[in-house]
Amino acid sequence: MENFDASLSTYFKALLGPRDTRVKGWFLLDNYIPTFICSVIYLLIVWLGPKYMKNRQPFSCRGILVLYNLGLTLLSLYMFCELVKGVWEGRYNFFCQGTRSAGEADMKIIRVLWWYYFSKLIEFMDTFFFILRKNNHQITVLHVYHHASMLNIWWFVMNWVPCGHSYFGATLNSFIHVLMYSYYGLSSVPSVRPYLWWKKYITQGQLLQFVLTIIQTSCGVLWPCTFPLGWLYFQIGYMISLITLFTNFYVQTYNKKGASRRKEHLKDHQNGSVAAVNGHTNSFSLENNVKPRKQRKD
Repeated sequence: MENFDASLSTYFKALLGPRDTRVKGWFLLDNYIPTFICSVIYLLIVWLGPKYMKNRQPFSCRGILVLYNLGLTLLSLYMFCELVKGVWEGRYNFFCQGTRSAGEADMKIIRVLWWYYFSKLIEFMDTFFFILRKNNHQITVLHVYHHASMLNIWWFVMNWVPCGHSYFGATLNSFIHVLMYSYYGLSSVPSVRPYLWWKKYITQGQLLQFVLTIIQTSCGVLWPCTFPLGWLYFQIGYMISLITLFTNFYVQTYNKKGASRRKEHLKDHQNGSVAAVNGHTNSFSLENNVKPRKQRKD
């Protein structure tokens, strides 16, 4: 295993350049293998979980959903506020910001972005709740691709470009997640659900964040600084893939032709059954033969 670790580190160094020594020794960052194993376990659960639950009664999970969503709402709010504060203190340049130009402010950004990376591991629970509640039509290609890829991408970001121009997308995403997980948390309370109307606008906000991230990332290409160009090109490509998938989701979910289908599938408003936020729709479903079941009363 040690030889494999050394070979992997050598390969990454040859491909990406030297790693950032400021995160050396940080939890989960020294070695890629734990992140990779967590991703493999996640994908195995996505594959095997619905099979295991097929002949079992769905779980309610209502109590734990309230706590889970509240926790992620507060964590997202903390990350957003600290990132804004760090960017302000470091006088970050919107057009291009290097990774070693703001001193202590850079370290503030790095510490917050580690929590952002770790939150992507916590968010695997979104999918696990779908499985436990037998809402398999919501485990879409977009949902799994987004969750599995973000954890891995941010491991590399934290090891090579853990601050500087990397701040922008994470800041926007943290803000969107404040809205999204607070919505999830409120919708976990049955008496509140009829008053929740903004799920459509959360998806619009997600699409807007991807477009703004492309614009800001492109600024670093047009007016380069010491931030590596390869990372900027990769981010633009990844944002384009998310825009493509989220746009398809949005059209499938909110167009007039899909209105009758929404009435059937989008009745609940919880993590276990919200189908209109964060790419949870029955289009491109990984579970194509899911039989409709009666509406839960909880």
